[in-house]
Amino acid sequence: MFRKRIGFKPTLPNLKTLKQIHALMIINGFNNNVNFLGDLVLTISTSLVGPTATPTVTNYAHQLFAQIPQPDTFMYNVMIRGSSQSPNPLRAISLYTEMHRHFVKGDSYTFPFVLKACTRLFWVNTGSAVHGMVLRLGFGSNAVVRNTLLVFHAKCGDLNVATSLFDDSCKGDVVAWSSLIAGYARRGDLKVARKLFNEMPERDLVSWNVMITGYVKQGEMESARMLFDEAPVKDVVSWNAMIAGYVVCGLSKQALELFNEMCRAGVFPDEVTLLSLLSACADLGDLENGKKVHAKVMEISMGKLSTLLGNALIDMYAKCGNIKESLDVFWSITDKDVISWNSVIVGMALHGHGKESLSLFKMMQRTKICPNEITFVGVLVACSHAGEIDEGYKYFDLMSSEYKIEPNIRHCGCMVDMLGRAGLLKEAAKFIDSMKIEPNAIIWRTLLAACKVHGDVELAKVANEKLFSMRKDHSGDYVLMSNLYASRGEWDGAEKVRKLMDDSGVTKIRGSSFVEACN
Repeated sequence: MFRKRIGFKPTLPNLKTLKQIHALMIINGFNNNVNFLGDLVLTISTSLVGPTATPTVTNYAHQLFAQIPQPDTFMYNVMIRGSSQSPNPLRAISLYTEMHRHFVKGDSYTFPFVLKACTRLFWVNTGSAVHGMVLRLGFGSNAVVRNTLLVFHAKCGDLNVATSLFDDSCKGDVVAWSSLIAGYARRGDLKVARKLFNEMPERDLVSWNVMITGYVKQGEMESARMLFDEAPVKDVVSWNAMIAGYVVCGLSKQALELFNEMCRAGVFPDEVTLLSLLSACADLGDLENGKKVHAKVMEISMGKLSTLLGNALIDMYAKCGNIKESLDVFWSITDKDVISWNSVIVGMALHGHGKESLSLFKMMQRTKICPNEITFVGVLVACSHAGEIDEGYKYFDLMSSEYKIEPNIRHCGCMVDMLGRAGLLKEAAKFIDSMKIEPNAIIWRTLLAACKVHGDVELAKVANEKLFSMRKDHSGDYVLMSNLYASRGEWDGAEKVRKLMDDSGVTKIRGSSFVEACN
């Protein structure tokens, strides 16, 4: 019987085989036999229920378990363990609650599984209540339970409690060390985390990665890089942490350089690596490296592009100005989501392909995917670039009337830009007055820029006064107004603005540009 071999993992082939066994049990009258049914549940829970289990498998295991009249602690533990490792750890908590309702006492095997579920769910209150039950039943001195409590509190509970649990019995456990270090690092206390890291009697790869990631999340890339270089062994997680950190900190060039080091070290990238690299290429507008990463994506995915990587590729190609390639990737994605549509709609709009962008939006409306706030930013930008004023008003109203999306400041800015580009300056000013949201500096600067293009000095003065009432240190506002006066030959006005700029101590930032040289 499996009951006598809790550490043994049965190797029955698949769910189909187990269902055939269940059918034979029913045919032969063993369906009401608690031992047979219990062993079948145990087999499913130990061999099929886990992190990669499908809902079909876990549902089947729970259906069978519900047929056992009076499951004991052992059977509950089996199900709680499987559920705590499954994609839906909430079921482990439900089973634990059911145990109490049926007056089945938990033991030293029950609580680690329940606490793992609480940790995965970040259920602090429930985990703390379980901690209280542990103490009430006298399992607080059990090493496994104590370690699991430490991990729970370090990750999402009370860090002071985690530290108090870290006694001599835990100091020989590298998991306990790493969990406590991660707890302090995650909450920004890198000084204590580093002190614990330095005191560790033996460091494993996890502890190195925890500390490196802690520095990365605080933006301390120099400290992270020093520790990364010191690490005796590095895996893909180590490299990913550093590459992602460089990208988030705006050091995309360093991210690409580190990836080259990663390849030379013989470490194979995964999806996380490639997503960071595509962001780096998009930020730099580096089409050449972007194409190389695309080739690596296709190599890893064996030609079947995931939605996540596909979206990143669309965004990268759009930001690099290669709209054709961006569209090709879009059409190749099998399971398009709202991000896929947004990326291509916004990308097309920003590169002046307004009519094509609007056509894509109309196609999106015919799908089951519902547009969101970002979708309508792209749509309104498209209307602005295509000069589709009536369409712009229609879509602006459609947001709230059909999709229940309240326009935000970005949508209003797009409307002002659309009207300003079309020379409808009075209508743009009227729109600003009717806004439910308080106009910000970007709204007034957009109107000021449109006034400069179309030569409306009087309205420009209004916009300029609004900008000065918000802040007087933005050199671009002075330059726009001065240039407007100059373009109209009103040199006195231009001189007054320049003098006001000097008196306010505002200096114009010197313009610069760069050219990427190709060998």
